Amino acid sequence: MADFTYKLGADGVAIITWDVPDKSMNVLSMQGWAELDACIDQLLADAGAKGGVITSGKADFAGGMDLNIIAKMKEAAGNNPAKGVFEGLMQIHGILRKIERAGMDPKTNKGGKPIVAALPGTALGIGLEIPLACHRIIAANNPKAKIGFPEIQVGIFPGAGGTTRLSRKLGLMASSPFLLEAKLLDPARAAAAGIIDEVADDPVAAARAWVLAATDADILKPWDAKGFKMPGGAPYHPAGFMTFVGASAMVHANTNGVYPAAQAMLAAAYEGALVPFDTAIRIEARHFTSILCNPTSSAMIRSLFINKTALEKGAVRPAGIGDESVKKLGVLGAGMMGAGIAYVAANAGIEVVLIDAEQASAERGKAHAAGILDKGMQRKKVTAEKKEQVLARILPTTDYAALAGCDLVIEAVFEDPGVKAEVTAKAEAVIGKGAVFATNTSTLPITSLAKASSRPDDFIGIHFFSPVDKMALVEIIKGKGTGDRAVAKALDFVRQIRKTPIVVNDARFFYANRCIIPYINEGVMMVAEGVNPALIEHAAQQLGLPVGPLQLNDETSIDLGVKIAKATRAAMGADYPEAAARADEVLFKLYELGRLGRKSGAGYYDYDDKGKRRQLWPGLAEHWPQAAEQPDFAEVKNRLVMVQTLEAVRAFEQGVLTDIREGDVGAILGWGYLPWSGGPFSWLDMIGAAKAVELCDSLEAAHGARFKAPALLRELAEKGEGFYTRFAPAAAA
Repeated sequence: MADFTYKLGADGVAIITWDVPDKSMNVLSMQGWAELDACIDQLLADAGAKGGVITSGKADFAGGMDLNIIAKMKEAAGNNPAKGVFEGLMQIHGILRKIERAGMDPKTNKGGKPIVAALPGTALGIGLEIPLACHRIIAANNPKAKIGFPEIQVGIFPGAGGTTRLSRKLGLMASSPFLLEAKLLDPARAAAAGIIDEVADDPVAAARAWVLAATDADILKPWDAKGFKMPGGAPYHPAGFMTFVGASAMVHANTNGVYPAAQAMLAAAYEGALVPFDTAIRIEARHFTSILCNPTSSAMIRSLFINKTALEKGAVRPAGIGDESVKKLGVLGAGMMGAGIAYVAANAGIEVVLIDAEQASAERGKAHAAGILDKGMQRKKVTAEKKEQVLARILPTTDYAALAGCDLVIEAVFEDPGVKAEVTAKAEAVIGKGAVFATNTSTLPITSLAKASSRPDDFIGIHFFSPVDKMALVEIIKGKGTGDRAVAKALDFVRQIRKTPIVVNDARFFYANRCIIPYINEGVMMVAEGVNPALIEHAAQQLGLPVGPLQLNDETSIDLGVKIAKATRAAMGADYPEAAARADEVLFKLYELGRLGRKSGAGYYDYDDKGKRRQLWPGLAEHWPQAAEQPDFAEVKNRLVMVQTLEAVRAFEQGVLTDIREGDVGAILGWGYLPWSGGPFSWLDMIGAAKAVELCDSLEAAHGARFKAPALLRELAEKGEGFYTRFAPAAAA
């Protein structure tokens, strides 16, 4: 069956329907491009056709280009990948330009056939680039639909004319939120912004009517008309000059120079605004080619789309186990974490019993959900009816008997093994035999906590990240006795609440915290060494990390760090790392001074009365004087990135991680590890194992054994292999 079909109506309007077989959402493949091209040729050659409407046979128009194909375009291009990619892009531009010109005379700009895009629902990426080449865009009055360009989030940009057409249609300033920030709008707001032209209850009927009434002037694009002027001013216009200067500063401020797609997009828009349209799309194609040939784009697509989607669809789910979706959830502990878990579950349609030692505390937990919903109502994303429905699913109580009928219980009480053991016993006395019990601990070993359970095969770790409603990652931890059904239950629950799961084996700090803590410690240790704190924080930002280690320590709170450090010292004894002990000197001193981080209004940073971060605390220099000679900026960056990357490798080497896809996706979503790199394993593949070992050897010599290259990394370097060439599922198979 074809992706695109052509049917001429009795009124002379041809309907070109996009309906990819066996897909819930249209995505464009190379076969689809060929079929669309053939349909346009048929429309232009058909003497009985007065014009055409491109629409969808599905509830939505399109989810974009098939990113699996984009990720492989470079490989498919042969020995000269840049040439092959560029020529392929220009063929795509040719098809869209054919739609845009629609057979009109090149000299008079007359005689063309009007073509309208009728969007029944969501139109993303190429699903908006095709409509932008049409002469009018009419969308259904569907408030759930989303229209826009999400490409920048996976390391590319709209490269099939979207950048050039939207910046010429709206001007760079007005188009920036949609091109550079991936802002998506519903049809009504997209029409108000000028992205689409009209909203109608029946977009196909409205499109037919417009086609039959359209004149030559109606189908001539502004940029093809004589005397076209760029909205907001071209780069050489005073207003345009200020716009482009401002846009360049904004891009650098937001990307720190590590996201090449944003820079390439801005360059394409800037250079394209200086030349005629047909030259502009060639410029856009050249910049897009450079991005597709940059390893950053393929790494981001692989981790943030292909691997993330695979994990969300159950790539690591145990085989042979039926549906384990949660029908009734129990949450023990109504603090910020427990309240957040209760909210996301209730918001996903799950009945929730929220238990705390005091009824007032349980009620406050439910009120937390109400607060999130109220903010959603203020943004007009939540209705009063929706709020009422979600809150009705949460039962706040002190009575453990209310857990009867729960098929999953998650405890989120204090990080105290005794307290956790007590609530485990209370819950298991009530819940049925088939129910799964999960702990939300972030540091305590699951196997140890499972000793308090009478059913260790149904005992598992489900580690949420704070704030629960915003963080996309959930870490599922298998204890030594955890059974496959418990893993399936946890995975199905995470899918229900629309988050991304990774599954890891039990070990101290699991995976995410195992990597986060050394990152924080490295930054804190540098403070003790006399490194300028601003240098440390800026080095992290220049790597593309969302926050520096000192700010992250403030956010997670100093007292929590002290508590973890004391517990780890007690557990490890003489094996406690020297590097961690040196970081503790700073941590414990701040704790003594009452500087507990953002929550206390004082930590490494000073904060105002509203909790807004102001500046690094000047007292840091008094307690830990800055060295007269500061380290090289590159060395600081290398320390910060390698200390966490090596922990990821060790976690894989030791079997805590069993799938490098989970290591990459978990790192990006869990603590913001260099999203531009695709994750720690992708980054190591990007720089090469040999270069990584060279860095390790240098850092180990200067700073100690924590930078020693793992045996696995050294082996890959010796054999000239990478993690994905050896360990990706397809490669391993």
